Amino acid sequence: MPIEDRGDAHVITHALAKHTLSELRSSDTDQVSFRNGLIELGRLCGFEIIDGMMDTEYVSITTPLAETTGEVVKGLENVVIVNVLRAATPFVEGLVEAFPRARQGVISAGRDETAGMDEDGTFPITVDYVKLPDIDEEDTVIVADPMLATGSTMVAVIEEVLETGNPERLVVLSAVSAPPGLVRVEESFPEADILTVSIDERLDEDGYIVPGVGDAGDRAFGT
Repeated sequence: MPIEDRGDAHVITHALAKHTLSELRSSDTDQVSFRNGLIELGRLCGFEIIDGMMDTEYVSITTPLAETTGEVVKGLENVVIVNVLRAATPFVEGLVEAFPRARQGVISAGRDETAGMDEDGTFPITVDYVKLPDIDEEDTVIVADPMLATGSTMVAVIEEVLETGNPERLVVLSAVSAPPGLVRVEESFPEADILTVSIDERLDEDGYIVPGVGDAGDRAFGT
């Protein structure tokens, strides 16, 4: 089954998604290959969202030869993709290949590494920039960030999204996640569908996912 319910999250188990993530994990993967891998993983995740989370309907079709019935995906024109800058940029590039008609928004948000992780496992978050399209009640909003670690950034981003509107479906999408982040997002927004390619073992003392992929933004942009 391509999407499995694991309690706090749904996990994409598509073989190519797992293959691509394995390549991203390797420290031998260079910048260009890493960025291209994030694009490919975003595309695969987009197709899995369509196949596993979106409804279809039957429609009448006139072919050059006869009348027939076809099946189409409902709601493809009502998708909003939110790019959590900067690491999500190539990830979203792949998602847009699956949702070419999606409206797009960007939120620049990041944790204050110098402050360190609080006793409750969170980081202070700075939101520098928000630009979102209108969000309607019939929309599916996909908030994309390759890494869901403590959940601090994702919670701040979702708060910004919900100030703009209340969508029919809210999907939180990541490549790799850590259990504390999954719990934090689920407790804060129980209405959200949390979707990931891997639930990793743990966070280290600095709040990084182990085994993870390293710093996805740095590896994708060569910084």
